[in-house]
Amino acid sequence: MKLKINDRIPNSKVFILNANGPSSFELEKLFKNRKILLVSVPGAFTPTCALDHIPGYVKYYDEFVTYGIDELYVIAVNDPFVMDAWIKSYKSTEIKYISDATKSFMKDSGFSMDLSSIGLGERLSRFAMLIEDCVVRKIFDEEGGGLDISKAENVIKLI
Repeated sequence: MKLKINDRIPNSKVFILNANGPSSFELEKLFKNRKILLVSVPGAFTPTCALDHIPGYVKYYDEFVTYGIDELYVIAVNDPFVMDAWIKSYKSTEIKYISDATKSFMKDSGFSMDLSSIGLGERLSRFAMLIEDCVVRKIFDEEGGGLDISKAENVIKLI
């Protein structure tokens, strides 16, 4: 079942790359007592994600902060090395990433889509989610892989 507004975020195990290599974290540890904007993409370096979706969040990052966002995370079903290289490619130190390489969050949240027909397998669907102290407050769900509702330009008008 898909997460809904007022649901508690699943305490999924995710990964981040640090100086010692990949480290696992539980989402609750990252999100507790914080206002988070979580942006999900089907894949790092894929054309829509890389050229259209995430650049808007880089551009509007400072404006999101004025709305009280403590952290902006991008999550995808890619390994932490790929996610690290991808986010660094934007030359933005503000936006953080989460690797859902084991698909833990994808399965726990219900936000998935099958892209096997184009060689990508099962992936997180595209969405943005406002989370306050581990509780989902708003969801901007594309219901798959399109890009409209979850664009930074649209999300910022509604948070």
